[in-house]
Amino acid sequence: MVQSVTDLLSALEERLDQPTAKGLAHAVSAAIRDGVLVAGERLPPIRTVATQLVLSPTTVSAAWSLLTRSGAVATDGRRGTRVLDQGAVGSGRYRQAIDHPTAFALDLSTGVPDPALLPDLGRVLARLTTAPTTGSYLDDPVLPELVEALRPDWPYDAEQLAVVDGAMDGMDLLVRTQLRFGDRVVVEDPGFPPLVDLLESVGVQLVGVPVDDEGLDPAALESALLEPVAAVFLQPRAQNPTGVTMSSGRARAIADLLEGTRTLVVEDDSADGLSTSPLASLGQWRPEHTAYLRSFSKSHGPDLRLAAMSAPPAVLHAVTARRLLGQGWSSRLLQQVLLGLLLDPDAQQQVRTAAATYAARRAHVVDGLRRRGVDVPGSEGINIWVPVHDETAAVMRLASQGIGVAPGAPFRIGREPGEGWVRVTVGLVGEADLDRVTDALAVAAQASGWSGRAR
Repeated sequence: MVQSVTDLLSALEERLDQPTAKGLAHAVSAAIRDGVLVAGERLPPIRTVATQLVLSPTTVSAAWSLLTRSGAVATDGRRGTRVLDQGAVGSGRYRQAIDHPTAFALDLSTGVPDPALLPDLGRVLARLTTAPTTGSYLDDPVLPELVEALRPDWPYDAEQLAVVDGAMDGMDLLVRTQLRFGDRVVVEDPGFPPLVDLLESVGVQLVGVPVDDEGLDPAALESALLEPVAAVFLQPRAQNPTGVTMSSGRARAIADLLEGTRTLVVEDDSADGLSTSPLASLGQWRPEHTAYLRSFSKSHGPDLRLAAMSAPPAVLHAVTARRLLGQGWSSRLLQQVLLGLLLDPDAQQQVRTAAATYAARRAHVVDGLRRRGVDVPGSEGINIWVPVHDETAAVMRLASQGIGVAPGAPFRIGREPGEGWVRVTVGLVGEADLDRVTDALAVAAQASGWSGRAR
């Protein structure tokens, strides 16, 4: 712990690589990471820092704002700015979306696939007589046979494929190796709460870009790109929560907007196998600046914890080097299981059946809501994004009927006054409950906190 203001300012000066708000925020962040600054310690007044480090008070104030948004510090008026406990667990958007005070007879808030529609592991496990040895640290981290099975329909010609422990593991590795504190990052609005939690945890500046029926809105993205953007994160198919699938024309338009930049595009394709739409990847036009992740959690099983990934060579090298400091590689035994599922004709048919079933469930509810005057965006996926008159009232109304849904607020980056949404995992609704859920959603969409309909 620093014993004096002079010591603290010297520590910050040693870590200050550029005289900007971002540079100062980096220096404070590094001091916290190195244990020079500890939870509860007060930062010097803005004018003191500005004078000693030869910065403007505006620059220091902006740095403090960056640190506050990232959760590194908190400002309390005249009491000053103090360092927060970096190990404390916040509520997070993801927890806000799925945590409930009670259990539901029909919980449609989770975003998970229907266990009954996942392919049967029995046949594949029974054939694992040729599974790779589990006793070596030195084998290739990716099964060559798995790469061979994935390459024919990979969206672009990637030099190398990696396997990670699910899409969020892949995105975490990309965030930790490619982004710096204060970087501007474009995300979909609405978007995926765990990704937003991850990005906020490293202190980047989030820029929400609306999603329309074809993907990221080009005009809003063009406006966001007036200032440098380090990365764009998007879901090309069955976007969570809206169910929007990006068109090829929209992908090309986004690629054109990014022409001449080094902005990294990260594509989280969690709908492979369950989507009936062709995949439009920016890797077709910008392979040197695109990272593509294909998750198998929804199609083949969340507990497999596997996703395949391609990225520019330098990016993939950084990811691989970072993994060597942790888990090293994804279980080759699990890779063998996934390979078996991808090649097994029965498993292939089960995935096709699941895709058709999810599509039918979604269509039944969406068409029913449309007939009741509630229009739902998107075209596919296990979730629907339902507009509601009053978000809290809608959630409560459905809860009173034993139906759990996720409130829309945790999915939003920006929010217009009076605008409300709920995300509903209709992929979990069995045939016997489809009409009941449709009717309940239609009524809840009109529920108001001040009317009897919300009770």
